[in-house]
Amino acid sequence: MHRFGSVRGLPLLVSLFAAFAVACASSSTSSVAGGSTPTTAAAYPMTIDGANGKVTLDAMPTRIVSMSPTATEMLFAIGAGDQVVAADSYSDYPSEAPTTKLSAYEPNAEAIANYQPDLVIYATDPGDLQSSLDKLKIPALSEPAAATMDDVYAQMEQLGMATGHADEAKTQADALKAKIEGVVDDVGDAGKGMTYYYELDDTYYSVTSDTFIGAVLGELGLKNIADQAKGASSGYPQLSAEYIVQADPDLILLADTKCCAQDAEKVAKRPGWSDLSAVKNGGVVELDDDVASRWGPRIADLLQQVGDSVQAQAGAHAGAQAGG
Repeated sequence: MHRFGSVRGLPLLVSLFAAFAVACASSSTSSVAGGSTPTTAAAYPMTIDGANGKVTLDAMPTRIVSMSPTATEMLFAIGAGDQVVAADSYSDYPSEAPTTKLSAYEPNAEAIANYQPDLVIYATDPGDLQSSLDKLKIPALSEPAAATMDDVYAQMEQLGMATGHADEAKTQADALKAKIEGVVDDVGDAGKGMTYYYELDDTYYSVTSDTFIGAVLGELGLKNIADQAKGASSGYPQLSAEYIVQADPDLILLADTKCCAQDAEKVAKRPGWSDLSAVKNGGVVELDDDVASRWGPRIADLLQQVGDSVQAQAGAHAGAQAGG
């Protein structure tokens, strides 16, 4: 979202929030399958019920253009990476993804057609992408930003069906679900009643529990201070420094470490923030913006990072009470 200068243009940018982040593999623990021989005897032609309607594929696609960084991650995770011939300019995870100069922000159907795709996958259509691809008779499948984890699993499995990797996709979806459930189980009741502030950029835009990432974090039992803020109905309210200081969250989750170069040290130096519970108790968590802004397989890594911090804060609190 903040890749385009500011979150102030919310109506369009919220819809693009997860689709255009730059990925970083250094801290990821999610597996990437790359390319593998399809293990499912898929029956083509097949018709898939996509978010953009019914999409018919005459044969297994071997020249896929991905216009969604999340879809690119999913395709490689399920073993369809070798079938991807081009990906948009923000699809740089995994490292072997065929990143190009194709713009998912301002997609050009003719530029996409130059790659001779037999399937185009996109997250959002900011203009006339679908209609232009229809005119060029290029099959396209829309996989929009997920609202729930069930949407994530469904998208992985739908991409698996479309690419001839249904078995691999089911395996990856099940593994992702198990990892998330494992994190939630490990945290247990430690996060109940614990509050957090999720920072999208250094002008204090945040997310509420009604957003995808807010709902995921809610699985840990955390309370979101943005839920009661002015503008919360948008899902992405802009908080004030005074509001955050007054709320005194137990955790500060920074999803702006790359876009805005924020870290725990800088947060501590903000006027009035040094006495916040999260700052004093080591509860400022430096997230990878890119993982935080996608709904793909690495969302489990983000939840694990936050879960570890929740347990650390709970342990510190228990220790303080025992010593007090």
